[in-house]
Amino acid sequence: MHKFNILLSFILIFFFFSSSSSSINVVAESEDDPFTPKAYIIRYWKKQISNDLPKPTFLIEKSSPLTAIQTASFSKLAGDQTSLSANLPSFCSAANLLCFPDVAPSLEKHSGDVNFKLYSDKNFTNYGSGRLGGSDSFKNYSDDGNAALNSFRRYSRDSVGHDDKFTAYARDTNVPDESFNGYGTKATGGNGDFNGYADNVNVPNMRFTSYSDDVNGRHQTFKGYSVNANAGDQSFTSYGKKGNGAVNVFKSYGNNSNVIGSGFSGYGENGNGANDSFTSYGDNGNVPENNFRSYGVNGNAAVDTFSSYRDQSNVGDDNFKSYARNSNGAEQNFVNYGNSFNEGTDKFSSYGGGTTMNQKFGFKGYGVNNTFKDYADKNRASFSTYATPAAAADKLAAEKLKIQARGKNVNKWIEPGKFFRERNMKTGTIMDMPDIKDKMPKRSFLPRVILSKLPFSSSKVTELKKIFHAEDESSMATLITESLNECERKPSQGESKRCVGSVEDMIDFATSILGRDVVVRTTENTNGSGQKVKVGEVRKINGGKITKSVSCHQSLFPYLLYYCHSVPKVRVYEADLLDPNSGSKINHGVAICHIDTSAWSKTHGAFLSLGSEPGKIEVCHWIFENDMTWAVAD
Repeated sequence: MHKFNILLSFILIFFFFSSSSSSINVVAESEDDPFTPKAYIIRYWKKQISNDLPKPTFLIEKSSPLTAIQTASFSKLAGDQTSLSANLPSFCSAANLLCFPDVAPSLEKHSGDVNFKLYSDKNFTNYGSGRLGGSDSFKNYSDDGNAALNSFRRYSRDSVGHDDKFTAYARDTNVPDESFNGYGTKATGGNGDFNGYADNVNVPNMRFTSYSDDVNGRHQTFKGYSVNANAGDQSFTSYGKKGNGAVNVFKSYGNNSNVIGSGFSGYGENGNGANDSFTSYGDNGNVPENNFRSYGVNGNAAVDTFSSYRDQSNVGDDNFKSYARNSNGAEQNFVNYGNSFNEGTDKFSSYGGGTTMNQKFGFKGYGVNNTFKDYADKNRASFSTYATPAAAADKLAAEKLKIQARGKNVNKWIEPGKFFRERNMKTGTIMDMPDIKDKMPKRSFLPRVILSKLPFSSSKVTELKKIFHAEDESSMATLITESLNECERKPSQGESKRCVGSVEDMIDFATSILGRDVVVRTTENTNGSGQKVKVGEVRKINGGKITKSVSCHQSLFPYLLYYCHSVPKVRVYEADLLDPNSGSKINHGVAICHIDTSAWSKTHGAFLSLGSEPGKIEVCHWIFENDMTWAVAD
């Protein structure tokens, strides 16, 4: 029977290549077919790894789900990238990749008030243009999806008194991509309400280009926008340009988010009577970056308020370049701005300058570490309770003392249990377990035979974006570019690194660093995440000797991509994790302890959490779901 299956596979492969059609035929194959990518990986493991220890099921299961016939056919198409791009939907589906759907035809012919509930991946280009009154509601739209792709280009253009409500829009979505280019242009009156928009998303990419340009008396509210989001960017280019009496409210925008970037370029330029308020914007964020370039230039009687802006965030950077330059009667108030618990950097270049003198800028309770270059003269600006460098140092020292005294964190980004000391790795210890759940979209590796035919370098990013239908400035284009840049980053001193898109490549890199007698480990499951756990039986890998390992972490890319690098001077542990109340086993964790931390940044979350400095302590952490560490076998 086994020989018959092999013969059948050869016949089917021959049949495919004898066909003149370029379409993909899905042919049923036996689960034990030796020509599938998974079967090949098992043979490759046996060939490359010298020990007879059990094969890592968690790694092998990440191999490509393609059948032998599909592998052969897509490999042929990959040789001609135009052909593979033409067959992208079937390729992504069969290979379990992250791909965005192509934008659907426009829905501009809809009329009347519409409640778009439970819709997803639609094109609203020119929708609502010229509408008189009425209201459209986007509630619970595109929720819980993997990749929400929607276009609102020129939505509500030239409308009068038309309301748009985006409530709980794209919530819990992974990698949403939304384009609001030309949204509300030349509209009169009406409201645009973004409430609970893009909450709990991963890597959002929201583009508001020429949003509300030339509007008259239109009111926009961004409340609870991108709260708890992870990474990503928001761009407001030429937002509200030449607007008249426009009111924009950014309340609880980007709060509790991780590495969110917002760009306000040409925002409110040449506007009249603009009133923008940024309340609780970017609070409790981790490294928020905001760029206000040419904001409010040549505006008339604009009032901008930054209240509790970036309060209690970790680091973060804001750049105010040519902000409110030559504006008439501008009033800018920075109240409790930038009081980060770990100070960031703010630059005010050509801020409030120009020939116009009737401007007013107030900085009350403003943070530290700021540069004012070519700033308006002192008669236009008031600085009340502005933190000096000495005060900043005292504040940071006080925060560190609080951490040491309470043993608690002052910011949500230093999650309890994320970092701990090596002394915690002993039986009976009760400790916090961080959330180790994988937030990345589910994907699979590609077979090396296909991967080797695809471009993978920043010099060929245009070709790669074409294959995966990634339009410029889209989320797909961004994640491709950023992952390539990280993979091509110069290694740190003493580091060896490689990005791998196949199981074979990961095996080859690990064995090149550690030799062929290796073991790869990961934490067994996610039980105990965000809770207290009790450490059960502990096992020291390699007898607890200081060694080196290879750690592999996921990168966001169309196919499963790992960033693998050598980690010197570590100890690796395995430990049963128990329910602290019942004592029953709930997980089997893998932890790595970095013995030498002298090269780490002094602002690393581990030191803020544990209350120390680089080189003075070791730092341990658990291996999160779908991450892994390689070490020499015992």
